[in-house]
Amino acid sequence: MEEKTQSHHTTRHIPGSKSRTSLLHKPPLVHHLHTNPPPFPSSTQQNLNLVPSSLHSSYYYYYYCFYSQFHNTLPSPPLLPHLTLPTDQRFFHRMTKAIPLSPGGTIVFSFLLHLLCFNQKPRKVDFDSLIFLLSFTIYVLTVAEKKNQQQQKTQVSEHKANSSNIKVSGSTEKALVVAKRPDSSGQEGSVIYLLANHFLVKFDPSQKIYHSNVDISPHPSKQIARMIKQKLIETEPNSFSGAVPAFDGRKSIYSPVEFQEERLEFFVNLPIPSCNNTLMKCGDLREKQPQKKVDKLFRVNMRLVSKFDGKEQRKEGENWAPRPREYIHALDVILRENPMENCTSIGRSFYSSSMGGSKEIGVGAVGLRGFFQSLRQTQQSLALNMDLSIAAFHESIGVIAYLQKKLGFLKDLSRNKGRELSLEERREVEKELKNIRVFVCHRETVQRYRVYGLTEEITERLWFPDRDGKQLRLVSYFKDHYGYEIQFKNLLCLQISRTRPCYLPMELCMICEGQKFLGKLSDDQAAKIMKMGCQRPNERRAITDNVMAGPVGPSSGTQTREFNLEVSREMTLLKGRVLQPPKLKHDREQSFQRNLSREMGFDEYWRQPDQKSTIPKFINELTQKCEHFGVFLSKNTLRSTFFEPSHILNNTTLLESKLKEIQRAASNNLQLIICVMERKHKGYGDLKRIAETRIGVVTQCCLYTNITKLSSQFVSNLALKINAKIGGSMTELYNYIPCHIPRLFRVDEPVIFMGADVTHPHPFDDCSPSVAAVVGSINWPEANRYVSRMRSQTHRQEIIQDLDLMVKELLDDFHKALNKLPNRIIFFRDGVSETQFKKVLQEELQSIKDACSKFHGYNPSITFAVVQKRHHTLFRCGTDHDQNIPPGTVVDTVITHPKEFDFYLCSHVGVKGTSRPTHYHILWDENEFTSDELQRLVYNLCYTFVRYKKPVSIVPPAYYAHLAAHRGRLYIERSSEANGESMNPSCVSRVGPPKAIPLPKLSDNVNLMFYC
Repeated sequence: MEEKTQSHHTTRHIPGSKSRTSLLHKPPLVHHLHTNPPPFPSSTQQNLNLVPSSLHSSYYYYYYCFYSQFHNTLPSPPLLPHLTLPTDQRFFHRMTKAIPLSPGGTIVFSFLLHLLCFNQKPRKVDFDSLIFLLSFTIYVLTVAEKKNQQQQKTQVSEHKANSSNIKVSGSTEKALVVAKRPDSSGQEGSVIYLLANHFLVKFDPSQKIYHSNVDISPHPSKQIARMIKQKLIETEPNSFSGAVPAFDGRKSIYSPVEFQEERLEFFVNLPIPSCNNTLMKCGDLREKQPQKKVDKLFRVNMRLVSKFDGKEQRKEGENWAPRPREYIHALDVILRENPMENCTSIGRSFYSSSMGGSKEIGVGAVGLRGFFQSLRQTQQSLALNMDLSIAAFHESIGVIAYLQKKLGFLKDLSRNKGRELSLEERREVEKELKNIRVFVCHRETVQRYRVYGLTEEITERLWFPDRDGKQLRLVSYFKDHYGYEIQFKNLLCLQISRTRPCYLPMELCMICEGQKFLGKLSDDQAAKIMKMGCQRPNERRAITDNVMAGPVGPSSGTQTREFNLEVSREMTLLKGRVLQPPKLKHDREQSFQRNLSREMGFDEYWRQPDQKSTIPKFINELTQKCEHFGVFLSKNTLRSTFFEPSHILNNTTLLESKLKEIQRAASNNLQLIICVMERKHKGYGDLKRIAETRIGVVTQCCLYTNITKLSSQFVSNLALKINAKIGGSMTELYNYIPCHIPRLFRVDEPVIFMGADVTHPHPFDDCSPSVAAVVGSINWPEANRYVSRMRSQTHRQEIIQDLDLMVKELLDDFHKALNKLPNRIIFFRDGVSETQFKKVLQEELQSIKDACSKFHGYNPSITFAVVQKRHHTLFRCGTDHDQNIPPGTVVDTVITHPKEFDFYLCSHVGVKGTSRPTHYHILWDENEFTSDELQRLVYNLCYTFVRYKKPVSIVPPAYYAHLAAHRGRLYIERSSEANGESMNPSCVSRVGPPKAIPLPKLSDNVNLMFYC
């Protein structure tokens, strides 16, 4: 095995290019095939991008791949040994890795191989038979592909003949176009000079960009793919016409000049570093010590797919059109090339410990400082949005050590290696490890795997089949083959395959470096991450400036020069405006005495026996504060009980029984439960679900530590939340909304404000449903009381599936409250990315129209706006760089969309860090708002949020929808865990999206803002 293929590469072009000598060793059989190739159909050469003079290289390459996949080693030239085929499911899995055929072609080829070796034990196939079967398979695929193309052409023709535009209202058919800006900009407010973290990008419009598709087999990691690209640039400069292209690390490569040929093929023999880790007694791993490198052969195909001409993309004036998304993406990849070479990339963000700010946040996680960058089309031309980014990563340590840090019940595992895990402990371990990437330390090569779950049996009782179907004991296998005695025989093994048994002992695995933290951070971890990212405006600007001028910045590499790009290192200076805040009603006689008073039928306090002196004082303070807000707690029916939270909240059956007992004691007139918890508890979700869906009562939870402090602010906030949950509102505009926009709104023509949001499960949960929530106001002209509807829907489906039904129900509630339907609908949609704008507009606007059509002759004017908080545009005061921008700051020029109706509004008061404005993008506007009118409306609504006395950062309808969607998510998560379904392995191997679990129906008594 020491005499492996030399560390060279070969290059092969399509017909018409110069023939190059292959540096691979060619055995006699390969030479014979070179001079006398087997008969291939003419279409086969096109299918494989091969020419007759080069067939020998491809044959050898395929055989090379087969042998290495099935034998975990390389054939030694000039011999070509027989290929031994496995008898179990590994055959098909390795076949898909070995050859770059379609799934159908892989099935055909593997079936023929099985037939060829059916009666052989062990099953072997020689080189000539392998090539013949490959030829026959490609011939079959070519014929099938021609038929498939003919069928597709027929279907496309039929689709075009039957296609029509989307119906927007009634029988009228229109093509949906995103709303354009109604005027040049808003004019209201005092002028303020601002600096935005957008950096102008200048480019030569005559510069062409050539986009080629890249296919590398076997499929490498991003890091290896970039190593392959770098080696090709160094050794094959002529093939790339002397250019240094930009590579996205996956499938696309962009060049400023055209390559010599439209199709290129390379063979790259790349030394892959290996490591041999020393095992410690407790199963942890010492520092990795690279010892040697193992050669691995890669096949690289490049094919020109498109060409961008900057002059053709540019349209100005009345004919202005946005540059194609593909063109912007190409420029974005070019500007990301240098950061990707020097940092760990996660989405559009880049992280590196060399930037400073690396910090352990505890429990197997570290926080890293990085930066975000994205190229955007703005009114000032193309601009690079650059911002500080902080993220948590898994600590690169042994799996056993990681579990000991994460799970308290495993801290003594090193002293008690024979311990078995209970069923609940197994679930906790699987929850912590699922979807984490690990690498093994008992092999020479560094192989990475994703953890899909745990085995059902402990390591000592695990058996697996070898290539010939013989059952081997896992513990004995590692002792015989690697000379290693498994230490933790009673632990479960990691399952690293979706479809077949494939096990790894935990003690031989290590967490891969550069892996973003999965799951939810603990409160302490989240606080440390927030502290890392909490910088004053001047500090944040200094970090951004250092990145732009530093070695990892987008303009520090060679690509900007290659493509004639120039990135400014100065932030964008612009003018903003500060809107005047609205006047509010804070007098109880004016605001709360009409219909917000409530007699509490029953209040239940959960507490421990040693809290007797604290609870009465808390009750007295809370009662007084609630009375100040117009909520009266009935002292005659007040009652306290004593039991341990851990005893009740850990048992859902007992919890529901106790709540029903309390309700009966209150003569079924229970309206509020106040739960004082000693600490945060997962039973919080069970309490909310049972109380709101089965008992029909709202709850308010608080921590005992906050009660002992009993600050005035805490009691006031608690009273505000109680007030909101029973239908009251402390905040009301002094002048009703129609007074602020008299051109459009009238007191006798009601308007409904709606908000919608969809919450999805965590990134690696591949089976839990998404939850959609829609809220709607039910009073006018105050517009500060909302009802809600929640639905579960298909996993990760962003489009709200039952939107028409939910909007119809909200309109019914509005009609019941006011005895008339609203004349206008103002719809705020949260959580939509820019790439989804058109799809959301087309489908969800139609759903709203469908809901309205169910009322005879009803056709309200609709405004559909997207609310975005998770963006990276920030502002600093132009005069005082260390001050946050004041509330009411609005920006709708320079950095906004060139033509569409959008603006940034900072409506809240910044306390710590740098204030982040909210981005509002109006997709549809039948109400024909001016910029000033809509900006004033949104800002005024931000003062009506029921939980706070100060304005909030996003418009309340979207805020309420966000809270309601998360309440629905809480229902599903706790229901699944209570039923033992949280780690259902069937989700891993499912075919198609699973059916959504329906949400439990809310009680009729719980309809208002119970989620606040």
